[in-house]
Amino acid sequence: MIPLLHPRLAHCRRVFLREFEIEMSIGWHGFEKEAHQRIRFNVDLFVPLSMSTPRNDDLAEVVDYDFIRATITQRVALGHIHLQETLVDDVARELLAHPAVFAVRVSSEKPEVYPDCKSVGIEVFHVKDEAS
Repeated sequence: MIPLLHPRLAHCRRVFLREFEIEMSIGWHGFEKEAHQRIRFNVDLFVPLSMSTPRNDDLAEVVDYDFIRATITQRVALGHIHLQETLVDDVARELLAHPAVFAVRVSSEKPEVYPDCKSVGIEVFHVKDEAS
């Protein structure tokens, strides 16, 4: 099911970041540990309308998309990571920890792995447990 059409998200607004690129140390193979690679991120945050509908046209009333960039940048700053799976899981977990975020979709892509492919990547989608 497409996340935006997921019935549990009908009460949400989608905040997104598209094709955010960052150079980072990632990869399992020795040659990947020798140089940074370009990684492209796409993120969707699903925030309940009750927590993202501004009454005073004030940034403090919504989830600022700078939060998404900062979360990715902070994770990358921690240093080398072997797997894209670990990377997207870490980013998704941090984004979902925000009290206003109800669900998250995070993908990462390596655009330079194969000459005959645009990119290879990983994606996760998580909905916050109702008890959270």
